[in-house]
Amino acid sequence: MKKKLDIIKHKLFNTIGLCGDELNMQVFVIGGWVRDQLLNRNSEEIEFDIVSDQDGILLAKSVARKLNVKKISVFKTFGTAAINYKNIKIEFNGARKESYNTNSRNPIITSGSIEDDQKRRDFTINAMAISLNKKNYGDFFDPFNGLQDLKNNILKTPLDPNKTYSDDPLRMMRAIRFSTTLEFEIEKTSLYAILKNKERINIIKQERITEELNKIILAKKPSKGINLLSETGLLEIFFPEFERLRGIENIDGITHKDNFHHTLKVLDNISNETTSLWLRWAALMHDIGKPKTKKFNKKNGWTFHGHEYVGSKMVHPIFKRLKLPLNEHMKYVQKLVLLHLRPIGLSKETVTDSAIRRLLFDAQDDIDDLMKLCHADITSKNEK
Repeated sequence: MKKKLDIIKHKLFNTIGLCGDELNMQVFVIGGWVRDQLLNRNSEEIEFDIVSDQDGILLAKSVARKLNVKKISVFKTFGTAAINYKNIKIEFNGARKESYNTNSRNPIITSGSIEDDQKRRDFTINAMAISLNKKNYGDFFDPFNGLQDLKNNILKTPLDPNKTYSDDPLRMMRAIRFSTTLEFEIEKTSLYAILKNKERINIIKQERITEELNKIILAKKPSKGINLLSETGLLEIFFPEFERLRGIENIDGITHKDNFHHTLKVLDNISNETTSLWLRWAALMHDIGKPKTKKFNKKNGWTFHGHEYVGSKMVHPIFKRLKLPLNEHMKYVQKLVLLHLRPIGLSKETVTDSAIRRLLFDAQDDIDDLMKLCHADITSKNEK
């Protein structure tokens, strides 16, 4: 883990601190930058979250003049501003308090202290702040022991988790996303609070939910996040079709595999091979038609005939409801869901040249991705 002073060696922090001193403001870098730097997590997109004890917009204008940045994005309602400098996004906020109405996640904002601002943060690991002023440059402010939680790989909320999640239910998705991407565990009381407040997710715009879902799907091991979404009841609310894959039926001692866990295994398998969001979505959706096509007869046992066709038809309404793009990305997922069984048929000794040509024609440029999906679909024969 990095030393705290190493985090603010970037020369921009000196400039920001100088502007704060000239305006007689206390200035801090806070949140994700501090967290990720302590974890030695580097990202191609650099973002600084700067908070001051006074007017964040005034500070942004001062820093922009120093850096000769002409364009400033100002959001007066929230008292925030942002600039871009050499591919670095810098967001400026005045320290604030927040209160919420029960039917909206948009807060009522009033000015506050740095301590107030830290209290409103979603998790303790995102509430750590470092001073940028000359007189106390590098001082570390961690009122909720976020550094210890970082060392213990634990996600906690600064305040009562029931209030944190009820006030802004998107934080439930963020908790699961951070748990998945950082490989942290959600504190038990916090996890229970998500289960208790799950219905509050309905006040969140679907675009915001899907944005977090996509970040979970893009994680190193996305199955962890999908399992947490299921365990907390959130998945049933916004993606019930996937929840219906869960379970094993038994008739006369004949069972089928649990298609929920099988699909997550396929998703993890494909995630070892690609960072493509849409190929991962194809893995997530490849058996989505199985619940609608499941049948049992004594001769053949359980069958799912035509599930690839039914599943491909389900892609459009699911993408539409989840506010995913209804463009070439959706068509790509549809195609791979429809074709995902075809290469398996070509493994038979009686395969004809014409059958191979038809598959190549139908798959076109996506043949390599289709083969990756088919390979990922090969999971344990003992899978339950």
